[in-house]
Amino acid sequence: MILGLYEAHLPVSNLKSSIEYYKRLGLEFSHCHEDKLAFFWIDKGKSWLGLWETDKVELEYHPSIRHIAFQVSLEDLKNAVVWLNERGCKPREAFGFEPIEPFVMAHNGKAHAKIHFNDPDGNSLELICKIPNPKNLTSRMYLSEWERVNEEG
Repeated sequence: MILGLYEAHLPVSNLKSSIEYYKRLGLEFSHCHEDKLAFFWIDKGKSWLGLWETDKVELEYHPSIRHIAFQVSLEDLKNAVVWLNERGCKPREAFGFEPIEPFVMAHNGKAHAKIHFNDPDGNSLELICKIPNPKNLTSRMYLSEWERVNEEG
């Protein structure tokens, strides 16, 4: 039945500055609606992100709200800290990992590498990709350590 994510929405305090921020992330601007809502393509023609200008941006953050995870390739993720910094987007600590490089969270035979950052309004953004877990590891570690452990025989 469900084939993917069609759209997600985040609250922002200043739509004009948020549009510029999300353009720096490389998202393609689609359109605005009544100067309070802007849409960006995540996957053109398939899914998009809506930014709503509102005072609700003051709502206290919780992982179940105000969070978007963007799927990226592993090669792009390896360069994500530099890429984000070049765009004025500061990676942040998450799950006890300092933002020096992506980290891996593994469970139930699956693994994901990721890095977190916030937009100007404190909405939690994440770059993430699935990665192989040939040794069925369950530890959390930095990506470079993960790759080293999986290379060892």
